Amino acid sequence: MERGLLWLPLLVFFMWLAWTGWREYQKVEAYQQWAEAFDRAKYDIYSVLGQKDDSLTWGIPTRQGPINLETVSLQGVQSVQLFVNGKPIALDNPPSKGRAELQLTLSDRSTPIRIPFTEPSLASRWGEHLQKEILRLERG
Repeated sequence: MERGLLWLPLLVFFMWLAWTGWREYQKVEAYQQWAEAFDRAKYDIYSVLGQKDDSLTWGIPTRQGPINLETVSLQGVQSVQLFVNGKPIALDNPPSKGRAELQLTLSDRSTPIRIPFTEPSLASRWGEHLQKEILRLERG
């Protein structure tokens, strides 16, 4: 009986682990359906991001699909900057760890938009891609 009581916390832990894994799997499945509409998309635990032509859409992943979606045109983006742990970082030299955010400064909005990322390197690649897209749109 004592051994059974010792194993009970481990059983509860594994049940919790399976439950959280199932919830994350459902988020990824909902994201995959949402991402089909985009040319380029990303998923992580903080946000989803999708680009279709000159439109950029982002939101928060849930099991039912992304929520709080916002969309902007890349033509209205003045600058793209990478922040890691709240400090501005060059896009071409991101640190290996830290909480990253891409900041988009828009011409028609007074407050910049910040899109969270779990990995600075992924945020850096997206930032470089968006800068190239903005330059391409400016050249016509």
